[in-house]
Amino acid sequence: MDAKERAARSAVAQVASGQVVGLGTGSTASRALQVLADRIRDEGLEVIGVPTSRATEEESRRLGIPLTTLEEHPVVDLAFDGADQVDARLAAIKGYGGALLREKIVARCAKRLLIMVDASKLAETLHLAVPVEVLPFGLGAARHHLERIGGQPRLRLRQGAPYLTDNGNQIFDADFGEIRDPGALAARIAELPGVVGHGLFVDLVDEVHVGEADCARVVRR
Repeated sequence: MDAKERAARSAVAQVASGQVVGLGTGSTASRALQVLADRIRDEGLEVIGVPTSRATEEESRRLGIPLTTLEEHPVVDLAFDGADQVDARLAAIKGYGGALLREKIVARCAKRLLIMVDASKLAETLHLAVPVEVLPFGLGAARHHLERIGGQPRLRLRQGAPYLTDNGNQIFDADFGEIRDPGALAARIAELPGVVGHGLFVDLVDEVHVGEADCARVVRR
């Protein structure tokens, strides 16, 4: 068992029968989907999941996890997801898997958000590039204004073409260097023209489940 699986098992252990569960996207979230499916099969756990991406929806169906939508269940009891980086105050950067907008919608609907990472994703201060989802119509404006507030935006590509999210939008990965005030930067990015979402998750994470070599530990906000 590796660190990602330890983190996933720690988080999924929090899921209880009768809950609506937000299902994250990415490699660690994929481990958690398998653990959740095992609990459904072996323990008779009764839950319904809200997937944060088409990929998660497909994998969940394959694993036999019952699914629902936010239209049917606008309040989510618990959501689990991975992260690309988490700071000492539990602010996180997410979105390297491209599902940042839907992940944030589900996170905001959740009573509790559990983030699963290995220790390499922890940092005293956030410093990775911030994914910013942008309407194609507003691409040029968003680039200009990201630069104006101190970012260095790079358009995300896949096989030489602009990467498209499940929502049909494009992503800038904007490098701001060290992010000492994630809340202030999040607010500035959110108000830029063309921007529909960004990967700074501030005051949303309730617990971080950190997988290590031989255990998992939980850090609470």
